[in-house]
Amino acid sequence: MGRLGDVLASRGKGNPKAEMPFLDHLEELRRRILWSFLAVILGLAAGLFLVTNPHVDVMQILLGPGRDLFGEDWLPQALSPTDHFFVLLKVSLWIGFILASPTLVHQAWAFLAPALEKREKRAIVPALYMGLVLFLLGVAAAYFVVLPVSLRFLVGIGTEFMTQGWTANLYYGFIVKLLLAMGFVFELPVVILVLSALGVVTPRFLRAKRRHAVVAGTIVASMISPGDLLLATVIMAGSLMLLYEFGIFLSVLVWRRRAERDGGSEAEARG
Repeated sequence: MGRLGDVLASRGKGNPKAEMPFLDHLEELRRRILWSFLAVILGLAAGLFLVTNPHVDVMQILLGPGRDLFGEDWLPQALSPTDHFFVLLKVSLWIGFILASPTLVHQAWAFLAPALEKREKRAIVPALYMGLVLFLLGVAAAYFVVLPVSLRFLVGIGTEFMTQGWTANLYYGFIVKLLLAMGFVFELPVVILVLSALGVVTPRFLRAKRRHAVVAGTIVASMISPGDLLLATVIMAGSLMLLYEFGIFLSVLVWRRRAERDGGSEAEARG
């Protein structure tokens, strides 16, 4: 972690153009936070527009998994007059964070980029775009694979002494949280790529920690899988391991390019 700590502490060590007094760092950080906060507010406003606009049908998309089970006319129940408002507000807030995420990433990048070398920037910038693609893949995997399997299993449990009367608050919360969880889980290769570009982790280190990754992946999958469903946990844990292996592959590419630039010495040391 020494390399990452040096980056965060110096923000420009070896890069005189990035050096500035400590108070200037704080002022810049305050400005970046304000812009990020504004982006979240605007994202929330856009989210409210999307969930209340009948031509976009965000809520209808979220209703899809439930309607696949109970029919096209199914709707979750509202248990109080305020449920309608707070459900829309919560969904809008999550959509707002997603819409604001490019700005949030940009502000974080603008604050940290002066501390990075050119080769590190060349490795990290593509990772940011890849992160968006992986996030969307994770959401799609949750919507089309994990959710249908999970809901069919859960609905079939306890039918002899319970009836299905899902509330709107719990149903939409369940759907949105699972979609976002899978989206963030799919960011694992990006995290590994960035840490490799900063010199924090190496392919050798990642291979040595493969067993630990299996245990950690299983724990994470069991925490985010709905209803402690074994099949969903297996799917998520398997996805995490595939993503981890993909991250090792990306780390190998990063260190190989670094070794080619340095004459091959680092390839022998890190491979």
